[in-house]
Amino acid sequence: MMSSKRSHKLLLLHFAIFCLLLLQENCTEANVILCKESERKTLLEFKQSLQAVDSSGNDVLSSWKSKECCVWVGVSCNNLTGYVEKLDFRSKFKDVAGTISSSLLKLHHLRLLDLSYNDFNGSVIPEFFGSLKKLRYLDLSNANFGGSIPSNLGNLSMLETFRLGGNGEGLFYRHNIGNMFTVGKLEWLSHLSFLRGLDLSFVSLSSADDWSQVINKLPFLEELSLSHCDLPSISPSFSFTNFSTSLTSLDLSGNSLTSSSIYQWLFNVSSNLVSLDLSMNQLKGPIPEAFGNMITMQELYLSHNQLEGEIFKSFGNMCSLAFLDMESNHLSTFGIVQNTSLSCTRYSLRELSLAHNQLKGNSVLNEITKLPSLSVLDLGYNLLNGTIKESIGQLPNLKVLRLAGNAFDNVVISEAHFSNLTKLRSLDLSYSYLTLKISSGWSPPFQLGFMLLCSCKIGPRFPIWLRTQTALVFLDISASEISDSLPDWFWNSVDSLVYLNMSFNQINGTLPHELRYKRHLDLSSNNFTGPLPMSLYSLWSLNLSKNKFTGSVSAICNIMEKWSLYLLDLSYNVFSREVPGCIAEFVRLKVLNLADNSLSGPVPSSLGSLASLEMLSLRGNKFSGELPLSLHNCKMLKFLDLSNNELSGEIPKWIGQSLSSLVFLSLRRNQFKRKMPHQLCGLKYVQILDLSLNNISGSLPSCFNNFTSMAQKLSLDQRIEHVFRKFFVIPFDPKYVDEALLTWKGTKQRYAKILGLLLAIDLSCNKLTGEIPEELTNLQQLIALNLSRNSLIGKIPQKIGQLRQLEVLDLSRNKFSSNIPTSLSELTFLSTLDLSYNYLSGKIPTGRQLQLFDPSSYSHNQGLCGPPVSPDCSMVEPPQVEHTREGEEDSINEFMKWFYTGTGLGFAVGFWGFCSVVFFKRSWRHSYYRFLDNTKDWLYVSFILMKTSLMKRIKALPTSCRR
Repeated sequence: MMSSKRSHKLLLLHFAIFCLLLLQENCTEANVILCKESERKTLLEFKQSLQAVDSSGNDVLSSWKSKECCVWVGVSCNNLTGYVEKLDFRSKFKDVAGTISSSLLKLHHLRLLDLSYNDFNGSVIPEFFGSLKKLRYLDLSNANFGGSIPSNLGNLSMLETFRLGGNGEGLFYRHNIGNMFTVGKLEWLSHLSFLRGLDLSFVSLSSADDWSQVINKLPFLEELSLSHCDLPSISPSFSFTNFSTSLTSLDLSGNSLTSSSIYQWLFNVSSNLVSLDLSMNQLKGPIPEAFGNMITMQELYLSHNQLEGEIFKSFGNMCSLAFLDMESNHLSTFGIVQNTSLSCTRYSLRELSLAHNQLKGNSVLNEITKLPSLSVLDLGYNLLNGTIKESIGQLPNLKVLRLAGNAFDNVVISEAHFSNLTKLRSLDLSYSYLTLKISSGWSPPFQLGFMLLCSCKIGPRFPIWLRTQTALVFLDISASEISDSLPDWFWNSVDSLVYLNMSFNQINGTLPHELRYKRHLDLSSNNFTGPLPMSLYSLWSLNLSKNKFTGSVSAICNIMEKWSLYLLDLSYNVFSREVPGCIAEFVRLKVLNLADNSLSGPVPSSLGSLASLEMLSLRGNKFSGELPLSLHNCKMLKFLDLSNNELSGEIPKWIGQSLSSLVFLSLRRNQFKRKMPHQLCGLKYVQILDLSLNNISGSLPSCFNNFTSMAQKLSLDQRIEHVFRKFFVIPFDPKYVDEALLTWKGTKQRYAKILGLLLAIDLSCNKLTGEIPEELTNLQQLIALNLSRNSLIGKIPQKIGQLRQLEVLDLSRNKFSSNIPTSLSELTFLSTLDLSYNYLSGKIPTGRQLQLFDPSSYSHNQGLCGPPVSPDCSMVEPPQVEHTREGEEDSINEFMKWFYTGTGLGFAVGFWGFCSVVFFKRSWRHSYYRFLDNTKDWLYVSFILMKTSLMKRIKALPTSCRR
């Protein structure tokens, strides 16, 4: 009976709960107003000082109008009481900015406040946040707050999740996070005793030497992130008692922690760690055995340290370890599964990254084939060599395989190496120099999304098996020794491709009439011919350089979404006609290279619309006229090459005034005239200045010392390159390296990889006059100086020895006089010197360098003596200038008048006498004509014989000698 009554009451209770839930649901569906009017007014007051937009740019807060504030975007209320409990300004908002009103204090039941991933313009965290005492969740990360952290946040005693800095994503989001906040002691943090999640990433804690003690006082802490915080070392006297056993995730990456300061603390923190990140620190030496005691560990990140030796075998006891990242260390031996009877990790490990270490030989690959659960394997950029066993193809779960940058020179891999890799989605063998010996009829067991085979030997035939890879998004088969025609099926079979790189091969073919879906297309250094496609879909970069494309470049006007193109390289082709005006529509273009074609007409003024342009090369075309003034709008330019054209007029002053970011400027071999504007001295970053082979006159500016990059010792990049933003589908930051054609040490050479290290001025072959300004000798980092073939006068500056880094100096064919400065002998790096064809005199200074040059470096200076021109100066007299009296000058002039008159009369009498005899004497006339015919025949036969002999000699020369 009692049991029946109890069952009856229990049934009634369940029914009552059901009715309440149903009533709640019906109330919600009937749109019963839950919002408290007082809180609605508070939210409207809070809204007044904010601006918020969604992903479409619409004002989100404009929807805050209805009486039911609980349905406003970003607002959540308690379904029973109607009080506002959550303000989430992240999930529905793209950008929130403005000032945070203290009216939030009127929301007495607020439990969650999320302002992350917004822009508050560096403003400080409001002090009143410390009075929101019912908060359980506070997220201010990546919101562009700044300044110091208010210590009264320690009053939020109910807080369970607290996020302040960045979580790593902020680095690539909108702001350059750096250290957003600064803080002294962290004692106030110990009052937040209910904390379960704490993220202070990118907060400067360099003065918080109590950080480890404070963490010790948070008994419920489960997740802790102190990434990039400049953490101070832990005191050796610190007590390791009473640590939390709840901590499961710990991120201390990006600090300067050393092995001695962190290991003892770490191995006492918690025995229940599941995820540990110590990457980007200064950990050195062997891996401690104590890691093997962390048996609950699932994720371990130790990359970018200085760990060395072997990967300790005790890792094999970590039976839950699934992710192991030890990239960029000094590890030389694997060893995790050498003793398979003790290693349970071999069954749990799914992702393994050991890239950029010092692993050698092929034993590592043999061990790794014993890891059956492996899905990601990255061994890129080690010292692996030797044969690769076919057993690597027996890893059934492998999705990502990366062996790039190893030394598998000419090692052959075949279909058998991929036989069971049915789940493989990404394959990177680039720069491993493997030879792929695969039959044309092979049908791979996988469908790849990413395939990188750069510098592998695939050719000479084009790989037909690529036709089966219909899911490819990223394909790089550059420098793979393919010398074949592109199959007709290719363009239709790779519609899914976003990135395609087939550069540095010998592929023949033409582009299709319509080119679809390729975001990055690089076909440079091949043998493609024909015109550009008439229809081009959205492109981010297009590189067709060093081919044989013909026709007009106007087809670029057919590119859809012109605003998305940032790189266009059509150099070294056979394009002709003018540059189309639509070039102005490519507003995000950073690199435009049209060098070495046959383009003509004026430089288009529409180029001035390309405000983002960093590199412009029009070298080696037929552009004429003056430079358009609109180019001064291209203020981002670092590289400007207009050499080898037919440009004329004066060198514009605005180059030095508006293009102050220029690192490379070449106007070589044009028709520029008049003075070199002193405004060019405004190019303080310029490293290469080439104005040679023009008609520039006047004297040299005296402001050369403003060229800061040449005057001061700075840290220079090896290359002049342009890095583009990272796109989701590309596993690296796309880069473009500038290339220039320079005359260096007497020969023309192309420079790309070390262009950024050259510091040179070339003003040769102009009409410059006057003396070398003393300020030029302040360019102490200058490597090459060429002022030859001008009309410069005076002395070579005595302080020229200050150019300590000078390797090339050419002052030949000028009118320099007096002695060679003794300081010139102090240039220990000087390897090329030419002072010939001047009026120099005196003894050549002795030293370690000047006597080693060929005598031709000093030739045609009549007054020079001493080695290497002559043994000594005893037999050489300085050139004397004769002074004549006025009477002697008059008599000489009178003699010359009669001399020229007599010469003219003699020529006239002799010429007409000969013509008269030939005209009236028929036999003489015939004999004379016969003599001319015989002479002509003899010259013709001699020329043909000499030409034939010369061609035979040229053909007999080795290829490297031909030019």
